[in-house]
Amino acid sequence: MIAAALEGEERSSLFRDRRPLLMLGLACLVVIVSLVAMSLGATGVPLSRVLGIITEQAAQPSGDALVILQVRLPRVMLGLLIGAALACSGALMQGLFRNPLADPGLVGVSAGAALAAAATIVVGDALLSPLIGPLPFTALPIGAFIGGLLTTFALYLVATRQGRTSIATMLLAGVAFGALSGALMGFLSYLSDDRQLRDLSFWSLGSLSGATWTKVAVATPLILPVLLVTPFLARGLNALALGEAEAFHLGVPVQRVKALAILLVAVAVGVSVACAGMIGFIGIVVPHVLRLSAGPDHRMLLPASSLLGAALLVAADTVARTIVAPAELPIGILTAIFGAPFFLWLLLRRQGGFSL
Repeated sequence: MIAAALEGEERSSLFRDRRPLLMLGLACLVVIVSLVAMSLGATGVPLSRVLGIITEQAAQPSGDALVILQVRLPRVMLGLLIGAALACSGALMQGLFRNPLADPGLVGVSAGAALAAAATIVVGDALLSPLIGPLPFTALPIGAFIGGLLTTFALYLVATRQGRTSIATMLLAGVAFGALSGALMGFLSYLSDDRQLRDLSFWSLGSLSGATWTKVAVATPLILPVLLVTPFLARGLNALALGEAEAFHLGVPVQRVKALAILLVAVAVGVSVACAGMIGFIGIVVPHVLRLSAGPDHRMLLPASSLLGAALLVAADTVARTIVAPAELPIGILTAIFGAPFFLWLLLRRQGGFSL
């Protein structure tokens, strides 16, 4: 037993030693992917030139500077925010429900947020535009946030009985919510005009093509606090992995942790859907990659998921806008093409299956 304890302590010490290296590596990955993304495109810009423009070393404004500062930089910034938000939300939901299948996209939270954004586009535009003119962009994040919040709490209430949350019920209810949201979005598409229909297509496929500094300014004060607050839930999520009763006896305020986690997921997913539409599988792929390589400790998993999710979404967006240039592939299609096989592989590698 002494030898086993010493071995466990040695592994724990080795893991603690690896944490700073992993975080540093992920931070460097984010920087590299961001610079490469700003360099590639219909108009190629050398990396040295990109660095010079960003650090204000360019002698005078030029076409390259306008492309970088007004088109690609806000797109990269928005991609970093949304990728971090989706990956962190996935890690939160998996920790909250103690199941690796939990994901904002799979359980219908993203669909609920998209439905609210679609209703804002179609119904809000029809009712309010004659009175106040075109709806401001801030109406979309607010609508998507409310939709994601209501869907998340509805799923939680349906799946919770006598203080215990049923993962199977949560997943099945998520499928039902997703189907209902899809049907209602189809009905809104039937009622919409050509301009509204184009906007609805954007939400259903997902894209960063509409990124502007205005969207970055709206998304940053909503997503950044979520990313900063989330690591403080790591201790509670680690305790919840033992069970709710055990976590309560360890002094963890279980209901407060649940409520805060649900609120953070609703904010992050709602704003992400409002700014970029429905982008799936980021929230399930990223936490699993890190869990397999760095372990299940949420003190590492939550911030690392944010960094890797940010890098992965920016990389996917770069591929999406260059692989079929000069056209652009919707990023939701690309993440589904690579994310769905990974999800199937995840299921197949567990020969005993998952316990729901």
